[in-house]
Amino acid sequence: MKEVKPEETTRAYAFDMWLKAPMPMVTLFKRLDVSPIVRVKRRNRLKFNMLMCWCIGRAAGKVKEFYTLPVADKLMEYDTLAVSTIVANSAGGINSCDIPCSDDLSAFNADYLRLTRQCAERCQNHDLDDSMVIGTSALAECEIEGAVGIYSGIFNNPFLIWGRYRRHLFKTTLTLSFQFHHTQMDGAHAARFLSLLQREIDALK
Repeated sequence: MKEVKPEETTRAYAFDMWLKAPMPMVTLFKRLDVSPIVRVKRRNRLKFNMLMCWCIGRAAGKVKEFYTLPVADKLMEYDTLAVSTIVANSAGGINSCDIPCSDDLSAFNADYLRLTRQCAERCQNHDLDDSMVIGTSALAECEIEGAVGIYSGIFNNPFLIWGRYRRHLFKTTLTLSFQFHHTQMDGAHAARFLSLLQREIDALK
């Protein structure tokens, strides 16, 4: 992680326009066909949420804007990405767990299982401060069309929220919301990421 000069990046205009905006977050909604995830989940006894997080990391890695993030009044550049998931802990509360992105599904799954179990048992967050973290929250028991996350003014990280997937006659769909800081990316970058996410899901075998 290192500080970069905004004027030397493609985010110079956005940095000037949106860094100090009272509400700089933008939210897009998209319905995904998650039938491939459901099939892989059943055949390989894998977790749906893990597979979603892996596909999110894969898609984000193909959009260069994910590697920069406004932090306080600076623009920071990262070498690596991570996906965060919310874990129900043994004390009845929740913790966040950052999992390093990997192109290797087996390696990502191993990290996911180990780190989420560690968070649940220790009731502690697992933070990867040197990675640009993509937040996620799965409300698996709820049928929702999406959600708009809060803006704390402290964390500017992109965030995805989804609920229960829905079964149809020939496919299974999932509606999610994607919130991002306008300094980090524009709507076109976010829309491209969501399209790439669908492609990553379609490519699951």
